[in-house]
Amino acid sequence: MKRRDFLTTSAGAAVGATVLSNPVHAAVSNASKRRIALVGTGVRGTSFWGKRIVENYGDITEFVGLCDINPGRLELAKKYMGVNCPVYTDFDKMIAETKPELVMVTTMDSTHHIYIIRALELGVDVLTEKPLTTDEVKAQAIIDAEKRTGKKVIVGFNYRYGTLFSAIKEQLAKKPTGQITSVDFHWYLNTFHGASYFRRWHGERDKGGTLLVHKATHHFDLLNWLIDSDPVEVVAYGDLEHYGKNNKFRGANCRTCAYTDKCQYYWDITKDERSYQLYVENEKYDGYIRDNCLWRNDVDIYDKMAVQIKYANNVQVSYSLTTYSPYEGWRITFNGKNGRLESWEDIPWRRNEKVDQAALHAAEMNQDAGGDVRYDEIFFQENFTKDYEMIKVESTKGGHGGGDNRLQDKIFRTPDMADPYKHAAGLRDGVMSAIIGIAARKSIEEKRPVKIEELTSIVPHPTRGA
Repeated sequence: MKRRDFLTTSAGAAVGATVLSNPVHAAVSNASKRRIALVGTGVRGTSFWGKRIVENYGDITEFVGLCDINPGRLELAKKYMGVNCPVYTDFDKMIAETKPELVMVTTMDSTHHIYIIRALELGVDVLTEKPLTTDEVKAQAIIDAEKRTGKKVIVGFNYRYGTLFSAIKEQLAKKPTGQITSVDFHWYLNTFHGASYFRRWHGERDKGGTLLVHKATHHFDLLNWLIDSDPVEVVAYGDLEHYGKNNKFRGANCRTCAYTDKCQYYWDITKDERSYQLYVENEKYDGYIRDNCLWRNDVDIYDKMAVQIKYANNVQVSYSLTTYSPYEGWRITFNGKNGRLESWEDIPWRRNEKVDQAALHAAEMNQDAGGDVRYDEIFFQENFTKDYEMIKVESTKGGHGGGDNRLQDKIFRTPDMADPYKHAAGLRDGVMSAIIGIAARKSIEEKRPVKIEELTSIVPHPTRGA
């Protein structure tokens, strides 16, 4: 075995310091702050796109308005984020009165298009949380709106910016495998993380579009970016056989359930102060239950999914998503004419360690860049050789492998910084990632292969975005 130490640091050496650096946050003098408005004050909006922006970019940004249908969450969001801007339940009124330069959309997935399109029509650029949207009709409407208005949409794909995925991108750019012919990508959600989607609105198809759209849009975006081509056809299989109706007992929600002593998925929201204040104390305004029973009959998404994707450059992909694994992690492999490159994260037998799966998910979502430093690896072996390389990648666990910091630096602090590996994601990227999940869902429902060109006006190209 040959071992090569390829150490990526928190400054982003994996893709060049000019791309993923974390510059010193020096105060900006004689410059007006960027005016930002936020619609959707749930946990993601108020933390990652809220409090975090105030704390890390307050010298160059200013929240001028918050909007939500729930007035209770609005007031709590204002206090939690530490801002003193007006709050609104009327989106148009907020835009008219506060005149933002950027609107951040973090509402329920099925409503993203409403606020994206309206903001564009009112002359404001948009940053939206993934997924861009949940069906092809809404996707086309957003495409048309951006073209019609001349304003721009950014999609917050943080996984691209993580040190390990950036290092994989850099290795693939060197073409060590020769022409890539196929990719295997498998993602495992543990019983803590996976179950959380089925308690929330994400468990209902009309709200989140299924996890093929809500969760897998991350993974499909990575595939599009790493393969550097557009998808052309999708075939998929999926079923609901673990959560939802697949249990002998169910309750109204975890707080009032009579089966807490026998349900392995019982979650006590009263012990989570943030969730309790944000959701339980504000149920009276919109009726949203955060600790819903994951066995409820309203759950109608898939909990196991397998997708075959053909790309315009003839690469074929095998992808799967599991929602009730005993451990959390992923594996990806690139097969080429000259060799094989693969990587993984949090596969227990690779690390020879026992981990608390609930703590693992908490660490993944932790936005604190001061997390423990650890090493990941990229494996490479040429055909017809016994030797192989293990490329070490220094990675910070917190904040999606360091991707959260770098994504937000690129958006807010250094938008004009060189981007040779094209980390920044615009509307086309958002469409092409969501559309794979949408096509997969359609394939399952209609029991047929689905052509990407059926769904929107975007024509797939062998080279991504060309």
